[in-house]
Amino acid sequence: MATMTNGEAGSMKIPKIKFTKLFINGEFVDSLSGKTFETIDPRTGEVITTVAEGQKEDVDLAVKAAREAFDHGKWPRMSGFERGRIMMKFADLIDENIEEIAILDTLNAGKLLHLGKILDIPQAANTLRYYAGAADKIHGKTLKLSQQMQGYTLLEPIGVVGHIIPWNFPSSMFAMKVGPALAAGCTMILKPAEQTPLSALYYAHLAKLAGIPDGVLNVVNGFGSTAGAAISSHMDIDKVSFTGSTEVGRIVMQAAATSNLKVVSLELGGKSPIIIFDDADLEKAVDLALMGILFNKGEICVAGSRVYVQEGIYDAFVKRAAEKAKTWVVGDPFDPSSQQGPQVDKNQFNKILSYIEQGKKEGATLLTGGKAVGEKGYYIEPTIFTDVNEDNLIVKDEIFGPVMSLMKFKTVEEAIERANKTRYGLAAGIVTNNLNIANTVSRSIRAGVIWVNCYFAFDRDCPYGGYKMSGFGRDLGMEALEKYLQTKAVVTPIHNSPWL
Repeated sequence: MATMTNGEAGSMKIPKIKFTKLFINGEFVDSLSGKTFETIDPRTGEVITTVAEGQKEDVDLAVKAAREAFDHGKWPRMSGFERGRIMMKFADLIDENIEEIAILDTLNAGKLLHLGKILDIPQAANTLRYYAGAADKIHGKTLKLSQQMQGYTLLEPIGVVGHIIPWNFPSSMFAMKVGPALAAGCTMILKPAEQTPLSALYYAHLAKLAGIPDGVLNVVNGFGSTAGAAISSHMDIDKVSFTGSTEVGRIVMQAAATSNLKVVSLELGGKSPIIIFDDADLEKAVDLALMGILFNKGEICVAGSRVYVQEGIYDAFVKRAAEKAKTWVVGDPFDPSSQQGPQVDKNQFNKILSYIEQGKKEGATLLTGGKAVGEKGYYIEPTIFTDVNEDNLIVKDEIFGPVMSLMKFKTVEEAIERANKTRYGLAAGIVTNNLNIANTVSRSIRAGVIWVNCYFAFDRDCPYGGYKMSGFGRDLGMEALEKYLQTKAVVTPIHNSPWL
């Protein structure tokens, strides 16, 4: 089975945690109640530090600062070019502190340190650069009206934005939300997940150093039921962008509707299919499918948790997938030889193990894995089930862990039908060398992003979001800017003009 490494964290110097308070109006402050909560190291289950616990009154303060900065401050009134220059400086400061930020995400979320340093943190900086470059390219249109009027549209910042981000990609999600909102000229309050507040606070510090004016970016740590609820229902927030579970997405949307009908965008759960056809290269297909479920220990909304393999290569695929899964190294995320760190916290760890037990009860065959690894921390073996059907909970529900359901299909039509038999629609993978199959299937699956002969092919220029109960609105790409802009039409009469 997967092995547990001891890692090198014991000999590695962990930097002192510098920022544990709330960041409101350009200052680190205690919560008004004085409450704090513990943030936990998932490698051991031990406390890293305590951070300030923001509640409704702290959200009110942050929103007041953001509202003042939007209504009377210079950020929305700067040229896009000037906002972009400051955002570029922000990105440069992130690059200068990659090591320390990556350590924070490893400590807080159990993410692999070496991937944080080469992927997550650099990508966060580059996402900010992408939107910095877009900040002076936000244009309206001139309208050709049918009467003696002239018209044009203005794209204006939507106002004060509330960002509620998840724990699985703390840095990436920070940049994906904050980048386009800053470029648009919005001000904002961001609530990081209670499991992973440390890097968001560090980014707030760097934003201040970069010259982002006070009140433009506020960070309030806290829990969804208090701080998150206060953001969703706040009468002076103009838009909420939420990434997380479908269940909480419903609550956010209800709160927005019953308060001031604020605009909402939701990036929610997924149960993404990977469809592997007979003509696929077996080794590449196995590697892609394993990466699709084991990357970031399966804690990723687009995890390829439903793998459909055509009958001609199914038996060979099952054998090879089991062999490779058993060599997968589960261990300390500070150890560069580890391929999978711990699940983010005890609740998630127990949830995943309970789904594995449910899969056994429903009659699925446990091909490999299925158990916890080690005596401490929240590590779980790579787990593959076969002999599952579409009615099994492990096929229907988002598990958010390293658990794959492996299934056989015969025809293209069957694969499409079964891939779409889900309440989610976030992503899908197709593995084939047949262009006609790739085109047909990619156009037939109801999901927001389709990866052909690749997976997790995220790019800051490629929009990302879901169909059905995976939410609506798009992150990344120029489409993400639309979430933070209002369209205003201006019409005036024209007299004696030779042109309409």
